[in-house]
Parts: sequence; C-alpha cells; structure tokens
Amino acid sequence: MKIAVLAGAVAAALTLSTAHATVRIRADSGGQIGPYLENLVALRGSGERVIIDGPCLSACTMLLGVIPRSRICVTPRAVLGFHAASSRDFSGRRVWEPEATGVVLSAYPSPVRQWIVRHGGLSSRLLLLRGRDLAAMYPRCR
Repeated sequence: MKIAVLAGAVAAALTLSTAHATVRIRADSGGQIGPYLENLVALRGSGERVIIDGPCLSACTMLLGVIPRSRICVTPRAVLGFHAASSRDFSGRRVWEPEATGVVLSAYPSPVRQWIVRHGGLSSRLLLLRGRDLAAMYPRCR
C-alpha cells in the first residue's frame, strides 16, 4: 500500500550547495515516503553533509534514519515535525496506517523515538522537535 504524508517536493526542499558539499534544508513540508527514501539513500551514498536550517516535516524527517548522525547538524531555526503515516482511500479520504506508522517510528534513531513516545507517539497531530531537545540530539552547525 502506498504511504502518503504531507504534500511537498523533494527537489524544492533540498538545496544543494556544491561549494561546501552540503545539503541545506530550509523548508521541507514532506511528501510520499517512497521517493524521499530513494533520494535520501542517494544522498547517503554521496557523503554530503546535511544542515537542517528550518522546518523539516513529515517524510523529510526520514533523513534521521538514513543519513549518519555524524553528517547531520542543526541550526537554531531547525524544526522537525513528526506524525503518523497515512494514505488515501478510494474516495480520497486520509486513512491512518498503524502498521506503516510503526515501521516509520522504528526507522528513527533511539533518542528521537524516545522523544516521540514521551510526547504521545505518532498520531494525526504534528509533533515538533526543536530548541534544546533537538540540540541535545544533534550537533549545532559550525
């Protein structure tokens, strides 16, 4: 079954900066998990560093489970937004997918998973990880 999440476009959200061999995320609202994972696997293979410098919501957060922590840093503007996985039924209504949500949750690093669980778990409500909590998990960009 296709897993759909908040709409967004990978190409518009991931800004490549070849001068510094980095990808800077400034505003990524997410999209379908499948295409995100394909792009993130390619990014992992590139060796590039990822700077989270603004909202990284929904499928964008999957980078935490794909890109090594040593290649991720956050700025004070970084915000990660998590919610349960969903798809659309035949009439176009959103359907929440508990099994897929479990798979998504298990893909996150342990500190992120624990934070999500402490804040009520993945649901239709958007959980925002930022500030001190985020800085405790990922280094500040230099």
